[in-house]
Amino acid sequence: MKKKTFVMVIIALVAVSFSSMAQRVDRTNFKAGVHLGIPFGDISDLSNFELGLDLGYHWGVSELIDAGIATGFMNAFINNDTADFGPVVVEGNFPNIQYVPVAGAFRIYPTYDFKIGADVGYAVGINDGNTGGLYVRPIIGANLNSTTEINISYVKISDDYDFSMAALGILFLF
Repeated sequence: MKKKTFVMVIIALVAVSFSSMAQRVDRTNFKAGVHLGIPFGDISDLSNFELGLDLGYHWGVSELIDAGIATGFMNAFINNDTADFGPVVVEGNFPNIQYVPVAGAFRIYPTYDFKIGADVGYAVGINDGNTGGLYVRPIIGANLNSTTEINISYVKISDDYDFSMAALGILFLF
């Protein structure tokens, strides 16, 4: 219940803070895409790859800056029934590790075709035993054309274990 209330408060704050920006700037973008991640850290003992969906809505704050909201779905596929955490080996039937991030997003555009930025918020744990945690995702992207972006990112979720990964994604702008 606390997790659900926390997520709703974040969504409300982000929506209220960006509603005034949307009134001042006429450029908006809905973004949807997918990414493929390679886990490392503690999670690499359980999973070899992650697949995710990215959704976002950005408002143009200026010619050089966008701000918005980001969400999606991340699923780290478990590769076996044994996890090796150094001296401790754990056996069992592990579920896929799943998160739904709820984040604020910002992008800086040094040029029209290149962008850097980050998504920062909370990743809600979906599978049993997953408590979720602070979500940070720095991103570097490049426009392939006016409606398609390719990006690389680093994802870090501060949970009971180290959920870190490098990801390659493609986004479509609507």
